[in-house]
Amino acid sequence: MRLLRENPDGVAVTIYASNVDPGAAALSVCDVSAVEPRYASSEEYARFALDFCRMHRIDVLIPPRRLDALAGRVADFAAVGTSVMCSPSSAVTALTSKVRTYEIAGAAGIPVPPWREVSDADEFYAAVDELSLTGETLCVKPSGEYSAFGFRILDDRPLTMANLRVAPRPVVSVEAIAGAMRRAAQDGEAVLPLLVMPFLEGPEISIDCLSAPGGELLMGIPRAKQGRFRMLLDDPTVVDIARRLVRHFELAYLTNVQLRYRGGEPVLLEVNPRPSAGLFQTSFADVNLPWAAVRLLLQGDSGLRKPPRLGACLAVAEAVMEIAPQLDGHLPGAVRRSADLVPG
Repeated sequence: MRLLRENPDGVAVTIYASNVDPGAAALSVCDVSAVEPRYASSEEYARFALDFCRMHRIDVLIPPRRLDALAGRVADFAAVGTSVMCSPSSAVTALTSKVRTYEIAGAAGIPVPPWREVSDADEFYAAVDELSLTGETLCVKPSGEYSAFGFRILDDRPLTMANLRVAPRPVVSVEAIAGAMRRAAQDGEAVLPLLVMPFLEGPEISIDCLSAPGGELLMGIPRAKQGRFRMLLDDPTVVDIARRLVRHFELAYLTNVQLRYRGGEPVLLEVNPRPSAGLFQTSFADVNLPWAAVRLLLQGDSGLRKPPRLGACLAVAEAVMEIAPQLDGHLPGAVRRSADLVPG
């Protein structure tokens, strides 16, 4: 939000934000806030968004989620005077599934890690047995778009006292996952399809991308993420992988590519057809990507005239801000955020 308000063109900006959680911290720092319907179908959510944009005369909609509901309705939003910052619906559909993402990327020559999709306990055991042959630690994650909520590292070793002296890790045993899949099947509960793949220990490389409609990468800024530290990398190799993915899926405006190293080579983790939560960190590269994307959407010109400043090392710090309490006197939600970085 700060980058939009402090844009290099000096344009006055009013920021509207909505969330299903009325206590979401972001709602306390925008100009106008609203609560979204929590369990809405795609059609219901699109109708809510259209009505909201029409009522408030929104110029630009930057959706961080529910892209599946909005990507195919760009013309409807244009009819009410709102430009939607979004990639084509075909790309959103493909990238919502990690399986489809890996299939398409692998066929296009993008390096991907070995993976298996499983939907029952027997398939899960077979995938673990097969992928364990390399001696690598394995992990599981939902094959759909669920952020990192379902991610677990597979570890059958018993708990030790040493484990209790360090920060916890999201570990689970093979038997626990198989048991959960069996119980779900027995109870008639939907079994969440899972990906089994190697767990890659190295720093995650997150490339924030700005691209023109049709998939021309205008700027890619790689961030190596490890613990509280971020490094803005000057690495043409990972930017080239992002460029190829952006072009292949014809991604537009603000998107994000995530890689990790396996055997010394970068491999694809996922492609997000939306801005990353850490996009604000790119301001330390002396560029304003959110505003460049708004200009690109409205004027067809990003306004970027110089390359980013790379090589900065950042440390994520915690900040506290004062906000107005709810009418009942209760806290509206967490007031802690990690939106302030300290260059190192």
